[in-house]
Amino acid sequence: MNISEYKGVMVFAEQRSGQVQKIAYELLGVGRRIADTLGEPLVALLVGSGVTDAQAKDLIAQGADEVLIADDPALAVYMTEPYAKAMTLAIETRKPGIVFTGATTIGRDLAPRVSARVRTGLTADCTGLEVEDGTRNLLMTRPAFGGNIMATIICPEHRPQMSTVRPGVMRKLERDDSRTGTVKRLGLKIEAADKNVEILEAVVEKAAKKSIEEASVLVSGGRGLGTPENFEKLNGVAAELGGLVSASRAVVDAGWVGQDRQVGQTGKTVRPDVYIACGISGMIQHIAGMEDSEFIVAVNKNAGAPIFEYSDIGIVTDVNKLVPALVEELRAVKAAG
Repeated sequence: MNISEYKGVMVFAEQRSGQVQKIAYELLGVGRRIADTLGEPLVALLVGSGVTDAQAKDLIAQGADEVLIADDPALAVYMTEPYAKAMTLAIETRKPGIVFTGATTIGRDLAPRVSARVRTGLTADCTGLEVEDGTRNLLMTRPAFGGNIMATIICPEHRPQMSTVRPGVMRKLERDDSRTGTVKRLGLKIEAADKNVEILEAVVEKAAKKSIEEASVLVSGGRGLGTPENFEKLNGVAAELGGLVSASRAVVDAGWVGQDRQVGQTGKTVRPDVYIACGISGMIQHIAGMEDSEFIVAVNKNAGAPIFEYSDIGIVTDVNKLVPALVEELRAVKAAG
């Protein structure tokens, strides 16, 4: 392999039912930073059916220099083999040095298949991406050993350098409609032999509640609450603030709440306007999932808890006494208009 032939950063711009997903914009944000560091172009790959130039221009406004479109009726709904064929063709045609895919259900299925086809490595579930001085290799950082350490992985002898990136970790750029770029369409044809399954019907299940990654206010509970009953009381605070309840890994492991509410290296990365940490000590694994919150309030009876080093407001008290009082005060304020 001649590594010098591979230039630029490619982002898989995930879309569902014609709607580009939030993770695509987050990848364009980190892709733009990496591409600028290398002095190379940023390419967005948009795969689907009936893809329009307007959709491509949207990706350019969000940071892409070039958009590659893979368009075929068979790509209307995600299927592993057709999408893998499209992405493999895009990589072989464009020869990017780096490829980013979201660590979503689609990305986690697609990226390993493609990396095997183009004979390169894949670092999964990355939370940090940087360029190494001198070598210009991509430094791909991800949690390891159950989130107890952070491992940085390189792929110096193969291209492209591929990674999946956890949603919510990277920041998208401000939209700039004055940006210009190129739009190209791949000469792709999906044949019957390219499909090993047939989709009879696509059923989209509506989530009963909003994801914690989308919430503007999160009230997060930890082991310091003591019991599941005390944890349930956080719902009152969240309801008054129009937010959601999330949790530390210890609470999830104890079975008090589902894993979809876990914040941290082995859970979800969140960036709400307000993050209220109740009875959470602040181990680095949890901090990694919420430290970019706009405003952090920490409540813990241990004045030396690490969480206070990251909070904008720290309250040293028994959280189980504070929570009921806080709910009453919030209700009183709301009643007073």
